[in-house]
Amino acid sequence: MSTQRDKAEALRALHRPGEPLVLVNVWDAASARVVAAAPGCQAVATASHSIAAAHGFADGEAMPRETMLAAIGIIAGAVELPVTADLERGYGDAGEIVALAIEAGAVGCNLEDSEPDGTLRAAEEHAARVAAARANGEELGVPVVINARTDVYIRDVPEPERLVAAIERAEAYMDAGADCIFVPGLRDLDAIREIAARVPVSVLAGAGGPARAELAAAGVSRISYGPGPMGVAAAALRRAAEMLLAGGEPPADLAFRP
Repeated sequence: MSTQRDKAEALRALHRPGEPLVLVNVWDAASARVVAAAPGCQAVATASHSIAAAHGFADGEAMPRETMLAAIGIIAGAVELPVTADLERGYGDAGEIVALAIEAGAVGCNLEDSEPDGTLRAAEEHAARVAAARANGEELGVPVVINARTDVYIRDVPEPERLVAAIERAEAYMDAGADCIFVPGLRDLDAIREIAARVPVSVLAGAGGPARAELAAAGVSRISYGPGPMGVAAAALRRAAEMLLAGGEPPADLAFRP
């Protein structure tokens, strides 16, 4: 059986520019098992928005830290694949939350650089949080894979300052110990190429955005879908509920079991 160190090293090796790791985000044991069983799945990623929604909370650390950690533990215990956890802003102490997530079974994490009010945290402050996460992982013997997130592209930062800021933050976070830089909201292929030429890049994909092949050609190392997979599941459930409540024929999918 693989150790957490083995899983962390395996997860890190899956981040290859031009051959991106594709992560279909999950929120509980059932969704994790379904995704893990899909052909081609190499790792499992949690989505904070989806976990919060499944527990009746809004996204953005509204859910108690202990509840989020418990959910991560359930997901990590449900699959054999490496699990990377969305730890939002770090719940006040990025180093501590990463250590607790590792203890719950995670071998990777997302850490974002937004403040609770939606402004961007100072780059040097977030770099220090990344460094703390790296140090705590090493202390526990798990070289946690840090996907350091910068929210430059989803905040009120104009172009061309936005691209410059994203690159500066990306390089600072990599210097502090990050493995990959997550830039949600980044869809322009030219900007992706420019950032990917400097650091490993992770992007949030979705309908209407660049195709997987285009992202790979631009040098992306990691693609994830955030709360999108939960949206797919919820939309299918709603369609089935509407059909059944209207007296429709029960669909074959009712026999599916995770």
